[in-house]
Amino acid sequence: MNDKPTAATVDALTQIWQRVLQRSPIDPEESFFDLGGNDPLADSIFAEIERMWGRKLPSATICYAPTIAALASLLEQPALPRFSPLVQLKAGSQTPPVLITHGLGGRASFSELAKHIRTGHPIYGIQAKGVDGMEEPLERIEDMAVFYLDALKELQPDSSCILIGYSFGGLIALEMAQRLSDAGKSVALLVLIDTYPHPRYFPPAQRLWLFAKKMSGHVSNMKQMPIRRAFSYLVDGVERRLHIAGVHKGHALPPETRCLSFAQTTSRVRESDFVALERYRPTVYRGKINFVRPEANSYLPNDPTAIWKRLATELEIETVPGDHLGMVGTHFKSLAAVLTHYVEEADRKDRP
Repeated sequence: MNDKPTAATVDALTQIWQRVLQRSPIDPEESFFDLGGNDPLADSIFAEIERMWGRKLPSATICYAPTIAALASLLEQPALPRFSPLVQLKAGSQTPPVLITHGLGGRASFSELAKHIRTGHPIYGIQAKGVDGMEEPLERIEDMAVFYLDALKELQPDSSCILIGYSFGGLIALEMAQRLSDAGKSVALLVLIDTYPHPRYFPPAQRLWLFAKKMSGHVSNMKQMPIRRAFSYLVDGVERRLHIAGVHKGHALPPETRCLSFAQTTSRVRESDFVALERYRPTVYRGKINFVRPEANSYLPNDPTAIWKRLATELEIETVPGDHLGMVGTHFKSLAAVLTHYVEEADRKDRP
């Protein structure tokens, strides 16, 4: 990749960013996300790029090139490079690296959280295959783990790491930890953030409660929809269940119909993640799991002990403010403090 884009490309992109983000001036090295960028704004920027350069690029390209300078360099290449699923969120020189796996939808949206984890370790967010809008998403957690571990080998040959998994991503982190341990590699720390396997692993009372709550939510949603929309909502749910059961398998999309907007790519990756969740069969982890749960209960079980005590040799549970989404969003500072403590504790144990 050309590290020094031409001034003409930088200037043209700067005008687009200033117009879409309604900010001026914008430095070429400022991050799109630090400037208040979001999914619809990214879609608008790439629509402008298509009009100006005639290139239809996935909106998710902004995740890999979040500055004007980086995006200009990409635009001056004849084709997009193969993006690594590891996106650096925070620089550092200490080893091993910290990896934070994505939740449902595949995005590594942990920039603010990473900034507030006080550590000398570099922090990388893991983004799902398919988030780039060009590749097909994976539908097995085992395949995801292998894909991300291969990327880790390219980054660091000895493959040791600190693993943090949020929500669905915790299952990926668990599988990665299992595979590293089986290969004799070091897993300095494994943290699951409000992570649960498929409800089949829940105690019977919790399974029944979850089913009733989901059904109530679906009925409530459908009551607020026109009849035709409610019918589509029901059909979509049935089709997803058939896909999960293996009745329907997705096929590679031709280039002209590949999903390019954030809404489209996120929807496709989320669907594949649900399939992977249904198929995954976690095994007992012969190590310690640090589990972080939110104060406010959601549709997830209130007590993770009943589930995870059967799947871990050692389990430690910490509670932080917020709910499932808020703990990594509005209350991320509390979570960052807990993660900082865990990483510092792992560092102390690693010292001779």
